[in-house]
Amino acid sequence: MVVTGRLAVVAAVAALFVTLVLPSWLGVALATLLLAALVGVDLSLLGSPAALEFSRAPMTTVRTGRSVDIELGVLNTGGRTVRGTLWDDWPPSARARHRTHALALPPNTRLRLHTELTPSYRGDREAGPVTLRLLGPLGLAGRQVRREVPARLRALPPFRSEKILAAKVRQLQHLEGRNTTTIRGQGTEFDSFREYVAGDDVRTIDWRATARAQDVLVRTWRPERNRHVVMLLDTGRVSAARIGDGTRLDAGIEAALLLGGLAAAGGDSVDLLAFDRSVRTEVRGVGGKRLQLELMHALAGVTPALVDTDYPGLLRTTLQRARRRSLVVWFTHLDAATMQEGLLPVLPVLTERHRVLVVSVTDPDVAAAAIRRSNLDDLYTAAAAENVLAEHAVARETLRRMGVRVITEAPDRLPEALADEYLELKQTGAL
Repeated sequence: MVVTGRLAVVAAVAALFVTLVLPSWLGVALATLLLAALVGVDLSLLGSPAALEFSRAPMTTVRTGRSVDIELGVLNTGGRTVRGTLWDDWPPSARARHRTHALALPPNTRLRLHTELTPSYRGDREAGPVTLRLLGPLGLAGRQVRREVPARLRALPPFRSEKILAAKVRQLQHLEGRNTTTIRGQGTEFDSFREYVAGDDVRTIDWRATARAQDVLVRTWRPERNRHVVMLLDTGRVSAARIGDGTRLDAGIEAALLLGGLAAAGGDSVDLLAFDRSVRTEVRGVGGKRLQLELMHALAGVTPALVDTDYPGLLRTTLQRARRRSLVVWFTHLDAATMQEGLLPVLPVLTERHRVLVVSVTDPDVAAAAIRRSNLDDLYTAAAAENVLAEHAVARETLRRMGVRVITEAPDRLPEALADEYLELKQTGAL
């Protein structure tokens, strides 16, 4: 039972009245009986919490940083009006607003309450219990209960680079519609014949087709389709480093989403594997427009694990899933320890069977520190930053000599740089 502030006021007034009119002991007794009677009446007219039925969607999705309304349905199946206050509980990271609601629900009436959530980070959040404080018609006393109404909010990755996806897809479509005889590369696919015009490479002339036709015909080519792209996300401790407003893993997820959408539009099959000591999540056998949503759901709850990645295990898992020659895009870090203990031992086996592209996000603060030398402290910091940059340069050169392409960019530039690299590989038939 909840004793309200109104009851305290009534009690004070009643006690003052009976004290002035009656002897003290009799006045106290009568005041107590009067208040007890009023509370009893109020409680007898109180709506029953058991008469309330709650309902809401079990799962709601929203992009991280955006707002969404969670609807909570309340149905009064009892015979009395239910009055009081309702609190809808959510974790602090959901950043709930307008979650306190006043109730005045007549019998056999449904009410829809809305709580606004704006999650600050991707992942799942479970709803807490719904707290009800019901008051009687006199407002003197009430009852407080909690009810479990299961619900989940899934905050998907923000995917800020989605705004450039349409432009990259248009570039890909333009690439597929143009004559690529002047940029013919190994692995390109034959498209059709057309008449020879001045300036065409004579090596593209198809003499057999020319012999059957009235004009000289040349072969035209189109970018490769139906290729296989495997994206590897290293979710070990190296992915937990803070870069800008997020982690290294966040930057990799952003770039992977853009590459996945572009590759799906280009007719390629895309698999994703997030791994540290074991498979954290994977997407396989999904293509077309469904791929983007599947990637976002799969990556929503992936967080860095503070363990060293099992690189031999990652290699074995990748080879099991990529039976045919594929483009393997590996999101990792290029520090000396990762190179010596992780990448270099396994890359020869991987490059023997697949084309490998290593993607690493760089820290803009390190680049800025390398050129800031206004005082003695800045000189020490600049020396350390120069050492890091030199270490990364050596790693890039080592990988290039092994035939591995490398992309290193700041978080805001990484997705577009990766998309441009994919378009170049697609254009030259190097997938």
